[in-house]
Amino acid sequence: MVLSMERWVGKVAVVTGASSGIGAAIAQMLVENGVIVVGLARRSEEIEKLAKTLSGKKGKLYAVKADLSKEEDIKNAFKWASKNVGPVQILVNNAGIHDKSSLIDGDTDKWRNTININVVALCIATREAIKIMRDNKIEGHIIHINSVAGHKVPSLISVDVYSPSKYAVTALTETLRLEINALKLKVKITSISPGVVDTPIFDEEFRKNEMVKDLLANRSLKPEDISDAAQYALSTPPSVQVHELTIKPLHERE
Repeated sequence: MVLSMERWVGKVAVVTGASSGIGAAIAQMLVENGVIVVGLARRSEEIEKLAKTLSGKKGKLYAVKADLSKEEDIKNAFKWASKNVGPVQILVNNAGIHDKSSLIDGDTDKWRNTININVVALCIATREAIKIMRDNKIEGHIIHINSVAGHKVPSLISVDVYSPSKYAVTALTETLRLEINALKLKVKITSISPGVVDTPIFDEEFRKNEMVKDLLANRSLKPEDISDAAQYALSTPPSVQVHELTIKPLHERE
């Protein structure tokens, strides 16, 4: 199997949650491979800072301010992309949060917030991308940034509705594959499930936990490890689909 990113040179990608962590690493990887990237985030100024560091690379990064909890923001971002840089050919659903709140004493709004970003926003972005790909007969690729917590509930740290939201992403990946097959679209779908990655999803309070400290210090991945995985999936020939890619740091216990 020959791996190559050449087919994506000059094409358009949308990356959600592109202001930091995995999203920023994937946006950078795509730009370095000649892709025109539209990065979505509430903190669009962070994407603009990254874009400046990538000046002179083969591709280009554009920042679009979008609150992923708002459907209109997502729809308008895809409209902006189509109007200003072209129809989307790659979508990376990276945006995700963990608004921590236990199941027994939980805050309903925090539950909703996690599910809205991790599940509903992913579905909206996927729908908008598929519409564009179908209308333009594009052989595209959609990547969901999932989690090992979407396949097994971790016992090490509190995950409340976060893990169930990622289980939904696992199911949505297969559901989308079946719908794509039924419509005979030439669109790939890949779920990438990392183990612990040192990203801003671990806030300062969470990082004080001794177990979390140990995980991040000794058994964690870097955002660049996940961008490498995305590049691998995108580099496969048109006839090859990487449906699920699980990545764990060496010596991860679960």
